[in-house]
Amino acid sequence: MKTHSLLCQAQQTSFNAQSLIFIKKPSPFSIPAFHISFTNPKSPFFKARSRGILLTACISHGTQGLTGGTGSGNVGNIASVSSLQKEEEEEEENQEEELQMEVNRQGLENESLWKQMKEIVVFTGPAVGLWLCGPLMSLIDTAVIGQGSSIELAALGPGTVWCDNMGYVFMFLSVATSNMVAISLAKQDKNEVQYQLSILLFIGLTCGFVMLFFTKFFGLSALSAFIGSKNLHIVPAANTYIQIRGLAWPAMLIGWVAQSASLGMKDSWGPLKALAVSSVINGIGDILLCRLLGYGIAGAAWATMVSQVVAGYMMIDSLNKKGYNAYALSVPSLSDLKTIFGIAAPVFVMMMSKVAFYALLVYFATSMGTLTLAAHQVMIQAFFMFAVWGEPLCQTAQSFLPEFFYGINRNLTKARMLLKSLAIIGTIFGLVLGIIGLSIPWFFPNIFTPDQKVIQEMHKILVQYFMALAVTPCILSLEGALLAGRDLTFASLSMTGCFSLSAVYLMLVRDRGYGLSVCWYALVGFQWARLALALQRLLSPKSILFSEDLSQYKLKELKTA
Repeated sequence: MKTHSLLCQAQQTSFNAQSLIFIKKPSPFSIPAFHISFTNPKSPFFKARSRGILLTACISHGTQGLTGGTGSGNVGNIASVSSLQKEEEEEEENQEEELQMEVNRQGLENESLWKQMKEIVVFTGPAVGLWLCGPLMSLIDTAVIGQGSSIELAALGPGTVWCDNMGYVFMFLSVATSNMVAISLAKQDKNEVQYQLSILLFIGLTCGFVMLFFTKFFGLSALSAFIGSKNLHIVPAANTYIQIRGLAWPAMLIGWVAQSASLGMKDSWGPLKALAVSSVINGIGDILLCRLLGYGIAGAAWATMVSQVVAGYMMIDSLNKKGYNAYALSVPSLSDLKTIFGIAAPVFVMMMSKVAFYALLVYFATSMGTLTLAAHQVMIQAFFMFAVWGEPLCQTAQSFLPEFFYGINRNLTKARMLLKSLAIIGTIFGLVLGIIGLSIPWFFPNIFTPDQKVIQEMHKILVQYFMALAVTPCILSLEGALLAGRDLTFASLSMTGCFSLSAVYLMLVRDRGYGLSVCWYALVGFQWARLALALQRLLSPKSILFSEDLSQYKLKELKTA
């Protein structure tokens, strides 16, 4: 009877959903109140569980105790209000989850930023020496030869354009090797790495012999056309230099492939040891052949050639010690060539534009006379010497970012964090390099030449020299990210555009009597344009850093569910 009276009373009284929920007594299996403190009431798990208990209680009592028409209406009201309440709470949960994800992401970025910067420094520290050795050899040649003859010093300008800058034409081998090896390792496929090495080494060897024969049979004609009729007196010295150094083309290109493979494996110590030995050989050879035996520019060329052959052999040996057979060469199939061409063609255009720009600077400097050309040779070699300190940042991007773009551990948030670290390091490093690089030709120009007229020409372009050098590391880190993400079409088109605008500028102002500063203002514009274009591209929503963010897609799927 007591139970019957309670049921009748429930039929006569109208309750809203909220009041019914709160007067519902907890079931015998409810968690005691003193246990609540051990569970976060804001957590999604706790909310979902609590909401399920209350809703079940309402429906249960409405169906079991309310049998009349009023009871049925109350059940409908309860279900409707509970459904709305459930939707509101789910929306609040989604907002809280989004906020928590954002907080966690920011916390991860702040926590990992210094850790990533430390890893970058550990990798780039030895890698600095890799790019430092080449320009260091040329700078040693410049300093040694400059002490003896201004004509031979001037001849080094077109000579190094042919031997060093022309090497950038084959930089596609380095980029393709590093990119393909890093991606294959991210997929944990060692057999694919071995096969890629064998075909890339074959291509490098083939290109090396092509350049050797081209230098042998067409080097003199190309130099004569490049130098022009006004400075034919420096052609014999320049030709001697390129013919001797041309013997090292096969070893040099094979060494580049092996070096890039090691860097793609995140090993910078093996290549550093090889280039350190080659630099010592080059330095000793320059002193012995040029200063003591008096062979001049020919002695410098022999020293550099021998050092490059030794470096190539040691690079190959370094790969063999990692468990790969670097002596195994494979002829690439059409499919392999198509894959490599897809990477190499845009990189080739990119590097050709860069090489053409620096060659154009030498060409215009050549037309200004021997002393001006000698000053340009000293400053451009000093520029290359310090600019390559930023190359490890480019290589770091190419070695580490593919793992976050394509690998098993794909994570675009970490990719953005890594690029942020690279940009910060590049900015700071650029300012330091600019200051140090400026001080040497300013305070110690006699290291390169005792000719006061050449030194005067050097001092006229110190400001432009600093402006171009200071932004170089940051440029290289951003362009490395573009290469790692295989945004190659944009990279090649932007470099071509920068070259074209600079060439137009040089042709418009070359005859206005501004001297060597014209060439160096063109270099400043070239560098800053590259920085602006790369930065704009990477910050674009279409960038690989943002356009394929799987975490955003997963979040949308959760919202839909």
